[in-house]
Amino acid sequence: MNILVLLKQTFDTEERIAIVDGRVKEDGVRFVVNPYDEYAIEEAVRLKEAYGATVTVASVGPERTQEALRTALAMGADEAILASDPALFGDSYTTAHVLAAIAKQGEYDLILAGNQAVDDGASQVAVRLAELLGYAHISTLTKLEVNGNQVVGRRDAEGDEEVVVGQLPMVITAQQGLNDPRYPSLIGIRKAGKKPLRTVSLADLALCEDDIAAKTEVLDTFLPPAKAAGKILQGDLTAQVIELVGALCTVDKVVG
Repeated sequence: MNILVLLKQTFDTEERIAIVDGRVKEDGVRFVVNPYDEYAIEEAVRLKEAYGATVTVASVGPERTQEALRTALAMGADEAILASDPALFGDSYTTAHVLAAIAKQGEYDLILAGNQAVDDGASQVAVRLAELLGYAHISTLTKLEVNGNQVVGRRDAEGDEEVVVGQLPMVITAQQGLNDPRYPSLIGIRKAGKKPLRTVSLADLALCEDDIAAKTEVLDTFLPPAKAAGKILQGDLTAQVIELVGALCTVDKVVG
């Protein structure tokens, strides 16, 4: 089995976000493997241990993303691919096309990714990739079974469990609860430095910059407003209801 894991490097979720000139300030910020992608990496490594699969991790991002890829290699992945050419950067549309080009070069049976990235929460790349490759897709799995070419996925569904069955090749996204990602061991970290990590460019992937250009543009980035103190309504019940409805209409814009 040939497995590809999609990885994104994101802010550490405990970092304080600062906005400068409409952009998130990255200086001095700690970057980590997107937490949802850790579940995908762990599941791929478990399949490798069970069935002798080969695991490749791929990412689109700047050179600093190598650190996240090395973490995945230390967890047990076999090789890594980084699309670090700025011509390959864009939105979810761009990223999906770049990763599709990488996937087509490797002929992967199973592609695993996190359900979403904690920085943008778009949940777009994996489903777009499945469409581009013509693969079946199952999202937000909390349990995965692979028996030959058959895939059985389980996911939460409004307090119940939904079971989805499909055939390889397939794209799957991992939800919290799928597994408990391992910490890289000292031996794993040492081995990671010797495992292959190659970078690819626009030319390497035979892509045209105009064809993968972003379809969306971020016009502004801003922090949420500071939380105001709670307000206790005064007067009898009728007066309180009138004041509450007025606040919902004029302050929070809940009621039109």
